[in-house]
Amino acid sequence: QKTAYEIPKRDWSSDVCSSDLMKIKSLFVFFIALFMGMGVNMGMIYLGSWLVPLPEGVSTSSREELKAALPLLNPQHFIFPFLAHAMGTLFSAFFVTAWSTNNQLRSSIILGGIFFLGGLATIIGMPSPLWFSAVDLILAYFPMAWAGYKMADQLSRKTNL
Repeated sequence: QKTAYEIPKRDWSSDVCSSDLMKIKSLFVFFIALFMGMGVNMGMIYLGSWLVPLPEGVSTSSREELKAALPLLNPQHFIFPFLAHAMGTLFSAFFVTAWSTNNQLRSSIILGGIFFLGGLATIIGMPSPLWFSAVDLILAYFPMAWAGYKMADQLSRKTNL
């Protein structure tokens, strides 16, 4: 077995450092994708509150106020929350697939799972109609993570030809 002084410099860079750097890069890309997806989510929520304002006098600043406001809300008020969850997940999965060099599908599905857990916690913590909860949990997370993966994968195949 060689000591560190006996190993040529090329052995270190090609064996140890490059694999470590790839892992660090993949982890960095994963967290950037996660935070960018969260940013897309929050941006869509903000845009939705501007495009589809709540009825006059409705406040959703507490759980109790939201519960009292539910009968006054129409399905249109739930479009942007759904789109926020779906687009945040889709964007993060697309980004991680486009920029990561390995485990792209796994990373996309894990991101979908993280966003799913956030959606589940939100649905448990904040009242919402059953139809919205079901649609949101079934369609906004894992299917969007898979779709983001497929879109980026197809794009990379077309550009690599």
